[in-house]
Amino acid sequence: MDESGDPLGIEPDDRVRREAAFDAEVERNLKRNFIVNFVHGMLGLTGFRLIYAPTFIPAYIQLMTGSALYVGLGQTLLMLGGFAVPILGASQLEHRTRILSVAIRIGTLMRVQVLGLALAGWFLSGTSLLIATMILFLALGLFQGLQRVAFQMIIAKVIPLDRRGRLQGMRNLAGGAIAAGLSYTAGRWLINDHVLGNGYATTFLLAFVLTSLGLLVLQFGMKEPAAPSVRLRMPLRQRLAEVPHLLRDRNYRWFVIGQALAVTGRVAAPFYILYAARVMDLDGTTIGVLSLAFLGADTASNILWGQLGDRFGYRLTFLLAIATWIGAIALLIPALTEPLIILSFIGLGAANSGYMMSAQTMVLELGNREDMPMRLALSTTVEGLIATIGPLLAGVIVHLLGYVALLGGAAALLAGAFGVFWLRVTEPRRAVA
Repeated sequence: MDESGDPLGIEPDDRVRREAAFDAEVERNLKRNFIVNFVHGMLGLTGFRLIYAPTFIPAYIQLMTGSALYVGLGQTLLMLGGFAVPILGASQLEHRTRILSVAIRIGTLMRVQVLGLALAGWFLSGTSLLIATMILFLALGLFQGLQRVAFQMIIAKVIPLDRRGRLQGMRNLAGGAIAAGLSYTAGRWLINDHVLGNGYATTFLLAFVLTSLGLLVLQFGMKEPAAPSVRLRMPLRQRLAEVPHLLRDRNYRWFVIGQALAVTGRVAAPFYILYAARVMDLDGTTIGVLSLAFLGADTASNILWGQLGDRFGYRLTFLLAIATWIGAIALLIPALTEPLIILSFIGLGAANSGYMMSAQTMVLELGNREDMPMRLALSTTVEGLIATIGPLLAGVIVHLLGYVALLGGAAALLAGAFGVFWLRVTEPRRAVA
C-alpha cells in the first residue's frame, strides 16, 4: 500500500493476509526492536527526566526570578506543545505506512532546544537569559507534543500489547535508575560547585548528550514494518471534524474525562519542591536529594506497574497510582521534617510512574489501529491544554491563597479521577472479551 492508501478499500481477505504478514514481520524483528526501544527509551528517559522532574526546572526559574508566578509561566510554556500540536502531528502521521524517519526529525528538533537551554545558561544573564529560557521552553514543549504521538505510535507498532508493559517497566527502571543517580550528582556537584560556570547549563548539556545517543540507537537500529492499513490522508479541518466521533465510545470518553481530572491534579507538581523549601534549604543538595527520592521511586516502581498492567490491565494500575498520589500529597501537606518530605517525594515519584505508564498504554487499547494516532493526539491535547493553563493558574493560587490550598485542591481533583475510573471506565481487555 502507498502512503495514501485507504483501509476502507481493502477486501476482507486481503486485509487478513496483510495483517498476518505484518504480525509475522513484527515477531521476526521483535527481539531487535525490543532491545533498540529499550536502549532508546533508557537514554531518553535518563536525559529528559533531568528536565521534566519537578525539581530542576522549578528551582532554576525560582533562582532566576524568585517568583512562583514565573515558575508557573515557565511550566505553562513547557507544556504548551502538549496542547497545541498533537492533532496536527497525528494528521501528518496516520496516513503513513512508515513513520520512523519523521519521528527522528521531530526528536532531533526537540533535543536542539535542550542544547539551547545549556548555551543560554552559559552565555546569557539577567532578563535576556529569562526571555531566552522561556522561548526555549515553548519550543521544547511544541516538539515534545509531536514526539509523544510519534514515538507512542512506533512502540504500538513494533511491540505487541502483552509485552509493552514489560518493555516500559524495564526501560523506565534502567533509565530512571541512571537519572536518579545523575540527578543527585547534578544537584550535589554540578549545581553546588557551579561546574563549567553554570551547573544548571551543564546539567542541560548532559541531558542533550544522553537523549541524542538514544535517538541515534533508534534511527540506526530499529526495523520498522510497513503498516498493513492506514487512514486516507485528508485535510486537517476535515480530520478535526471526525474527532467527536471518537468520543462516542463510552469507555474512551470517560477515560479522557478521568485523565483530564488527573492531569488537573498534577499541575501542582512544579510547586512540591517550593513547598518543601519551608523545611529544607532550596540548594543543590536539596534538589539532588529530592530528585533522587522522586526519580528513584519512579524507577523502582516501574517493574511493578508494568507487571501488574500486563497481567491485570492498566485500569488497575491507574487506580493504584492515583491512590498513591493522593496519599503522598496528604503526607506532604503537614510534613515538618526532612524524612517526611523525602517520603512524600518517594510516593509522588511512584505515583507519577504508575500514572504515566497507565495513561500512555491504556489509550492504545481503546479502539482500532487506524484511529490510534488520533486517539493519542486527542488525549495528549486534552492533557496538554490542562498542563498548559494549569501551572500558571497554580502560581496565581499560590500567590493569593498559599501552597496548602493548591495541594488540597490537587488531591481533590485526583480523587475525582479515581472515582471516574472506578465507576465509569471498563478495563478494555475485559470489554473486548
